Amino acid sequence: MAPKTKSIEPKVKSASRASKPGKEAVKPKTPAKAKPSAAKAKPAGAREGGKSGKAGKGDGQATGPAASKLIDKRIRDLNDWRGETLARMRALILESAPGMIEEWKWMGTPVWSNDGMVCTGESYKSVVKLTFAKGASLPDPARLFNSSLEGNTRRAIDIQEGEKVDAGAFKALIKAAVALNGSKAKKR
Repeated sequence: MAPKTKSIEPKVKSASRASKPGKEAVKPKTPAKAKPSAAKAKPAGAREGGKSGKAGKGDGQATGPAASKLIDKRIRDLNDWRGETLARMRALILESAPGMIEEWKWMGTPVWSNDGMVCTGESYKSVVKLTFAKGASLPDPARLFNSSLEGNTRRAIDIQEGEKVDAGAFKALIKAAVALNGSKAKKR
């Protein structure tokens, strides 16, 4: 079942107050901008609120064992190729860096961190997306990055049903991301 999206259209006043002679022109009020996420579809299985871990109350964030349980639940709830893919990629991530920390952020997104965010794991109707926070700075000789290529910071790997990702190349990418985070953490 595809997630429902809500269209938010701003209300705009059509006439200014300067229609009468002798009155100063007054700009119509600019409507409040909608949050960009309000118009986007949520990842499959995303939910409002959630158990709070290390972060603020009721904001759907957790760290450590609480986050791991929420990620386990997400994988079970997907109950199809996306769950299998997310589970396989998660195992590779955790094998690649022993100090990796699992987090649950933004009301339903698995996140893996080690001296800073390494990547997120989102599940959509037709892809499992692994977004690397500093992917543009990482070497990618196997050309695993196939999405979000236009930005200066992030890069993503979109995995479709039946697609296999080179495990060795993926683990090398995770190790490079952890090393990059570690080098920046030492400079502080």
